[in-house]
Order: sequence, then structure tokens, then C-alpha cells
Amino acid sequence: MEDNKLQELAPTPSAPLSVGGGRESIHVFAPATVANVVCGFDVLGFAVDEPGDEVIMRLTGKPGITISKITGDDGRLPLDPAKNTVSVSVQHYLQSVGRSDIGLDIELHKKMPIGSGLGSSSASTVAGLFAIKTLLGDDADPIKLLPFAMKGEEMACGHGHADNVAPALFGGFVLIRSYEPLDVVRLPHPKNLWCAIVFPDVDVPTREARQIIRKNIQMKDAVTQWGNIAGLVSGLFMQDIDLIGRSMKDVLVEPVRSMLIPDFYKMREMAMELGAVSFGISGSGPSVFAFTKDEATARAITQKLQHHLTGLKIGSNSYVSTINDAGPKVLR
Repeated sequence: MEDNKLQELAPTPSAPLSVGGGRESIHVFAPATVANVVCGFDVLGFAVDEPGDEVIMRLTGKPGITISKITGDDGRLPLDPAKNTVSVSVQHYLQSVGRSDIGLDIELHKKMPIGSGLGSSSASTVAGLFAIKTLLGDDADPIKLLPFAMKGEEMACGHGHADNVAPALFGGFVLIRSYEPLDVVRLPHPKNLWCAIVFPDVDVPTREARQIIRKNIQMKDAVTQWGNIAGLVSGLFMQDIDLIGRSMKDVLVEPVRSMLIPDFYKMREMAMELGAVSFGISGSGPSVFAFTKDEATARAITQKLQHHLTGLKIGSNSYVSTINDAGPKVLR
């Protein structure tokens, strides 16, 4: 995969693929992601080391896909393969490579909270697609999986955006330059850039969050947003963390979505006082994240924000990570 322009995204039929490649099952992890990255609504995202989701996929003797087990979802996700994002995406992939004849059983193990704003559906879908690609010994560029992953996003939240699935699939920091045609760019980033994530235990459904976005935007706000996106991308290329921090300001989406997150601006104030270079909403929320220059600052921020949320009688989870450049991986 090129680190710059990733082209020719449309899937094409391939030569018959061998089944199993010497194995009967596979266990895959795919990472959580932070989408939008404050000012880059629907066009920027990056992967983190934790949390993530896991898929165990086994070959069966009967054609078709079954889902035998889902854990960690509190019974919220469907076992029906026609209604689950993992199986639907895998089925689209199998049709494209001419292997709808094989049988698969899927176990999905949710290791991250649903509705967290951390790309929960994306991690599951990417884990499933990476599992079937590896199980079939398909050595095609992973970019070929992106349209199938976007199908899963469309089923999960009604909109087939790529700012979660692309970084989950490729790892690293990703820009979606265009959706029609789909054009994805993998961006460099400072290696010492740390991310502190806190997920407050409040409900902010993605579909509903997308519906409250402003429909009419003033030109001065658009100009501000364009400048910030350009500054963020420039900071990534220049390895300038201070420029990254100055550029991560959102005048379009955050002012509305922040109302759904308890004490958002108070938490931002605390994070910045502790040394964060930026602070914002992850995806559609309610998770929030901060960029820092070191691990110690990131951990201090998560501890402070969780303590604050506890005082509000709100439970929370926290994660500290650098940017994950690896993407999905086989566990065993």
C-alpha cells in the first residue's frame, strides 16, 4: 500500500482463491479509531492501540455465513447474518471474489463500548474483512476492502463514511480527500504524539448526532474551518505538534455536539491546564480525546477527567495510546 494516494478502490473479480491457506480458523483484532479529529468532519481519522474488537472466523462444511456468538454487547447486536455489519460486509466481499460457495462461522467479541464515538462498528467490520481476506490467502491490496467496510458503516449508522473504517483498515492517520470518487491519503504524523481518550457512560447515538449538525454555514466559519484543516495536515507533515494543536479547532460541528456531552468545556479546560495540546470530541461522541507530547501527560489527563466525571455520578473508561500504524492484526 502506498503511503500517499490510494487508487483503484473498486473491487474486481480475482482468480479463484484457495480456502484456508492451510488453516481452518483465524483470530483477528482491529483497532478503535478517532474520526473527524476536531476540524476534519468526515474526512480525517486515526487509529489507536486500544480498545478494539476481535473476530474469530472458522471454515464450515456448509455454504453460507452463520454468527454463533457475540460477546461484550449486552445482547444489543443481531446474530442474524443478514443484519450484522460484519457478516454483511464479508458476504459482499465473498461475492466480489467469486467465493459465495464457502461456509463460515463467525464469533464477534466486542472489546470496546458500543456507541462510544470510537468506531465500534468499524472495528468489528474491519476485523471480519481482514479475517476472511487472510483466511482465503488473498494478497490483494487492503484498499480493496474499503468499499465493503463502508457498506458496514452504512448499515450501522445510515451513512457510508470512511473516516473510521479507513484508519482501522490501514492504520495510521488518514485523510479522505474525496468520496466520489473515493480517494484516500495516508498522512505522516509525529511519533511522539500521544492520545488520551475518555469515554463517559452517556448515550449519544451516531444517527441522532448526525441529524443535529448545522445545515447552513456562514462563509467566515467555512474559511476558519478550511484554514484549520490545512494547518492540521501541515502540522502532521512538518512534525509540528504545536501547529497541530493550534489547528484543532472546530467552529461548525463541535458547538452543537458538545451540548450532548456533560461538562465538555470544563473537561477541555482541565485537559489544557494539564498540558494537552488539543482537545475535542471523538467521532460523534460522547468520547473525548486530547493530544499530548508524552505518555505521562496523557495519563494525568485521563485520571483527572475520570475523577471529574465520577463527581458527576457518570462512569467512564479511559485509554492512552500513540497512533496505531499497524491496523488489524492476526492474534493466533
